This record gives sequence, C-alpha cells and structure tokens, in this order.
Amino acid sequence: MNLEQLKYPVGKFVKPESITKEIIGSAISEIENFPGLIKIEIQNLGETDLQLRYRPEGWTISQVIHHCADSHINSYVRFKLALTEDVPTIKPYEESLWAELPDNNLSPVVSLQLLEALHTRWVYLLKNLTEEDLNKEFIHPEQSERISLRENILIYGWHCQHHLAHIRQAKELKFD
Repeated sequence: MNLEQLKYPVGKFVKPESITKEIIGSAISEIENFPGLIKIEIQNLGETDLQLRYRPEGWTISQVIHHCADSHINSYVRFKLALTEDVPTIKPYEESLWAELPDNNLSPVVSLQLLEALHTRWVYLLKNLTEEDLNKEFIHPEQSERISLRENILIYGWHCQHHLAHIRQAKELKFD
C-alpha cells in the first residue's frame, strides 16, 4: 500500500453531481452508526493496541477517536450556526494542534462516550431538517467556499467511514 492509500483507505470525499434524499439518508445512517461501530472495533483492545497507528507517523487509534470527537463537535456547531444565522463564516481549527492537547491523554472511551451523546443529538437534528434547512450554507474561510448543510452531511458521512477505516487499518497493519 502506498502512502496515499494509507491516508485515504476509502478514497477522498467526492461530491456527487446530484444530492438526493437517498444519498442524504445514507450519510445520516453513517453518522448515526459511527459511535457504535467504533465501540465494536475497540472493545477488546488493550492500551498498547490503542497506540497502534494506521500509517507510519499517522495518528494512533486513540488519537483518531479523540479527533473525531473534536471534529464532530465543530461540525455540529457549524450546522447550528448555519441554521440560525445568514451564511455565517465558520471558525476553522488546527486539528494537528488539538490532537496534542492534554485531553488527548484521556482514555478514548471518554471521547467515545462524547460521540455517542453528540451523535444522538446531531442525528435527531439532521433527520428533522427541511428542504429549506438543507439548502442553508456556511462559508469555510480556508477554502473560501460556501458549503450547504446538504453537502456537509455527506462530508461527515464520509468522515465517519474514513476514520473507521483508519481504526480497522491500524488493527490490521499494526504500525507502531
């Protein structure tokens, strides 16, 4: 496997030409099932296993789970901002620096518990969005582009698949 395959085991996100209700529903299911799938993947892992990396110099399983909690909290807030403000500019954050903060030394189970609660609220919100809501947008300043909530649901459905694949890859390939 080359580095690109190790970084993107499910491929990079590709926005479909047309975003149908079925595609949105599938992405919401990915988001809904994600915490439970992580729980299954890590249930029998010891502390040493949680330090396995999905690629050389990549994050450990533990760091991936903490990252997902950070990322998904930010996404949830972005949805709420877009739903309550007129095309807000969201605040990006330095993922790699967040991954180095002291709370990442906690057990990943803490972040898994956070993901379980967060995803319960997030999925409830997503399942209750109207067509008008789905068309609302925010501006991501790093790319200087407008992102609709419809598209952001797909991005985070992909994000869940992406990092679940990282966890599975780390368990299989066992990079230290």
